[in-house]
Amino acid sequence: MSLHLYDTGTRTVRVFEPLREGRVGMYVCGATPQAAPHIGHLRSGVIYDVLLRWLLRSGYEVTFVRNVTDVDDKILAVAHATGVPWFAIAEGNQRVFGRGYDTLGCLPPTVEPRATGHVPEMIGLIRRLIENGHAYPAGRDVYFDVLSWADEYGALSNQKLDHMRPSGDVVDEEAKRDPRDFALWKGAKPGEPSWETPWGEGRPGWHLECSAMATRYLGAEFDIHGGGMDLIFPHHENEIAQSRAAGDAFARYWLHNGLLTVDGEKMSKSVGNVVLLPELLSLARPAEVRYYLASAHYRSLLDFTRTALGEAVSAYQRIEGFVTRAAELAGPVEPGELPAAFTDAMDDDLGVPQALAVVHETVREGNNALAAGDAAATAAALAAVRAMTGVLGLDPLDEQWAGSAESDLRPVVDALIRVALDQRQAARARKDYVAADGIRDSLAEAGILIEDTAHGPRWELKRS
Repeated sequence: MSLHLYDTGTRTVRVFEPLREGRVGMYVCGATPQAAPHIGHLRSGVIYDVLLRWLLRSGYEVTFVRNVTDVDDKILAVAHATGVPWFAIAEGNQRVFGRGYDTLGCLPPTVEPRATGHVPEMIGLIRRLIENGHAYPAGRDVYFDVLSWADEYGALSNQKLDHMRPSGDVVDEEAKRDPRDFALWKGAKPGEPSWETPWGEGRPGWHLECSAMATRYLGAEFDIHGGGMDLIFPHHENEIAQSRAAGDAFARYWLHNGLLTVDGEKMSKSVGNVVLLPELLSLARPAEVRYYLASAHYRSLLDFTRTALGEAVSAYQRIEGFVTRAAELAGPVEPGELPAAFTDAMDDDLGVPQALAVVHETVREGNNALAAGDAAATAAALAAVRAMTGVLGLDPLDEQWAGSAESDLRPVVDALIRVALDQRQAARARKDYVAADGIRDSLAEAGILIEDTAHGPRWELKRS
């Protein structure tokens, strides 16, 4: 089958047909960096990285744009509360976001534009909307006229205009023609950053910037727009309205990833249950965290619990253990062809849970081949597992995960442990099982697990 994706705009799973053959333009709403990234941000980053990797593996040339909202009400509120300049808050936190994405193995976007660098494009978009009769100035503010687009407004979120709540923009509500109108441009206030425009000094509205940046880098029409389900309304609804009212076809497919709760509750600073990356990394290695965040279907709600993370850690270690043992028997094996069942799962709306089931079934077959000493079958399973986990960004032999200081020291550690293993074998040979068990127990206390195989003892580090 060919790639099928669930399109929020039509509420159906559609065959993916890019605008230009062999090329994909993808825009994903990135961070508003008023604080460090939490687990929900990281899940979104991993999900769209898996989509990017699958598009690349499917043979597409991908232009991936992920924006940074570096001026926003939330950032300005933090700046006011802390006394730290707004730009320092935005840039400092954005660097933390970048390190977080890197830590979890996310490929970098083709371009990562910042809102503050695209004010000219925003001014041009506002001009077009005013000229087309879909926006109006009110003092130094400029608003989108929702009633001028009433026939289409609400289609993405499947809402009737009469049932919609007011936009809630932090501006003068009395200046609006309709309470549902939303701000394209916000007039300058004392102490806030501002840019000069034909309507006076001010700063961009949240929704305006994404339309301007998406079309700047991907054109008036492009293939995929992604983001979290919490962005469907009002953010993405407003993006569609202002872009299409200006004459741009805009995004052809709308993808939205599910939200995340913590122990069954919505994540909130007031509740005190916000989970940041350092906490995750105190519980699991980066590859294991990535496995956890990728393992549920991207549209599903994910409830974070330590138990669930622990189960993901065990699942990834089963894959990792097979890959390590298989490489010892079969030697270096490059990733091979993808099993048809894996490809079908990924083409079916990015079905990662079903794809991982294929990975684990192949691991079971590989372990059976290992137990039988069948090097050829082991190598075939290893090649398939590496190909599948590579698509998911989880190949244990990839330098992202294998190139750590731990692996650099492995030859030295291996030589030292081999001395202890030789002593253990010698004790067993003379039937001194008390001494042999004592050596094994001492290694276990040091975090080194010993496995006796048909090819002799092997060791691995115990994972937390």
